[in-house]
Amino acid sequence: MDFERLYFFFVKLLQFSDTSPFLFTSEVFWIFFTIVLGGFAFVYKRIPLRNLYLFVISLFFYYRTSGPFLDLLLISCLTNYLCGLAIGKSLSPLKKKLWLTLSLITNLGILSYFKYAYFIINLLNQTLNTKYVAVNWLVIWQNEIFGTHNPVEKIILPIGISFFTFQAISYVVDVYRGDVKALKNPLDFGFYLTFFPQLVAGPIVRAAGFIPQIYQKYQVRKEEFGHALFLIIGGLIKKIIISDYLSINFVDRVFETPLSYSGIEVLMAIYGYALQIYCDFSGYTDIAIGLGLLMGFRLPINFNSPYRSANISEFWKRWHISLSLWLKDYLYIPLGGNRKGKIRTYLNLMITMLLGGLWHGANIRFIIWGGIHGMALCLHRLWKSIFPNLKSTKVTRTFSIILTFHFVAFAWICFRADDMVTIQEMLYQLTHSFFPKNPELLLPTYSIILVLIISGYFLHGFPAQIKEYGRGWFIQLPFIIKISFGILTGILLYYAMSAGLQPFIYFRF
Repeated sequence: MDFERLYFFFVKLLQFSDTSPFLFTSEVFWIFFTIVLGGFAFVYKRIPLRNLYLFVISLFFYYRTSGPFLDLLLISCLTNYLCGLAIGKSLSPLKKKLWLTLSLITNLGILSYFKYAYFIINLLNQTLNTKYVAVNWLVIWQNEIFGTHNPVEKIILPIGISFFTFQAISYVVDVYRGDVKALKNPLDFGFYLTFFPQLVAGPIVRAAGFIPQIYQKYQVRKEEFGHALFLIIGGLIKKIIISDYLSINFVDRVFETPLSYSGIEVLMAIYGYALQIYCDFSGYTDIAIGLGLLMGFRLPINFNSPYRSANISEFWKRWHISLSLWLKDYLYIPLGGNRKGKIRTYLNLMITMLLGGLWHGANIRFIIWGGIHGMALCLHRLWKSIFPNLKSTKVTRTFSIILTFHFVAFAWICFRADDMVTIQEMLYQLTHSFFPKNPELLLPTYSIILVLIISGYFLHGFPAQIKEYGRGWFIQLPFIIKISFGILTGILLYYAMSAGLQPFIYFRF
């Protein structure tokens, strides 16, 4: 019987299943990672073997996460490696541009097909009164090669395609600009593009920051090990205790049927979602950074207390930092940035944020969300030009933080709502039916939710010095205590899960 259980466990571990997600919050993943570390202990001293080992592990991780879409990741590895190599070898500027163009067309073409096919087809049908139907050419190709008969009518968005596509584009563009040298070894490039901790939800890693690390010897100091464990534990707590609990027990319910709730409950759900998406996404990247560090690789920070921002420009320097910098370096600046006059600067900001919104999904809601942030960035730049010498005090900064947070939180309505009708219903409840019929029931009904929201924002708002003190205290604990604390926390989190495994929000982007 024990042998059968062991057999079925390894089958579960090795086989892709769309009903058994391979998440950082699943026990299967942590058993997998323990096995990975066991193998890593035998190869980490030999750099080429270590890189090959982690490349193969990363491919398996993506297969276990996305199944047949592993083909797309391999295509991305091959095409971008070849284009980067060709650009690096080309002496003619024209040839460099042609190879860059080919890479961009391939990357954006694949991304657009899987992400925007329905959106484009519906737009064409509505505009031209046609009846085009989108089909999944990847499945058609797989059916022809392997003799399968999988349905071709549905186009499923591959997990992480936006992240590894943007990372591939940044590499090829950097090679074209001469910021990095093209990698000659295809396995090294594959490892760079597929490193599994950050593969499916970032942070988006630049070649200049990561590639030099793949040729360096493994070296993790005692303090870095403690920091990695601290990040992993903190990320799991953010995801399981805060994000998943708020989502399952309150936020999802309100966003599904806002007319069933009063305006004050809708407002609580907005605050709850702002905290949920932060804890979900920053929790993932904390775990990813921690996992990478355990294997000797330093990934860039992706969040820095974004809700403490005093203006919208500061928010985008603290929220999803790797995407913000990507949009700045590969879209905003190439469009002209702020070098071509005020009107062009405002236009470039709007284009960048509209496309940033569209990056999140082919839906008018995301375009509106991007447009709202674009307008806010323009207004903030205009404000600074009118009052260039305006000094900030503690009082004005506190007011600015509160104002910026509420702007960001209300913009999240467009991001989270399933459709425009839901947005209208939520706004209606906020303006026409704010107070509940039985206000005395609010506190006892939502006591846990309120405690969680208040505690979450309270911890988020801690000064950096206090957070740093807490991190330093944990790092200085004896090794055995840190490990024991991590294991105990993992056990408690396992039993604290609200209901099943909840996918990370940014997997859908």
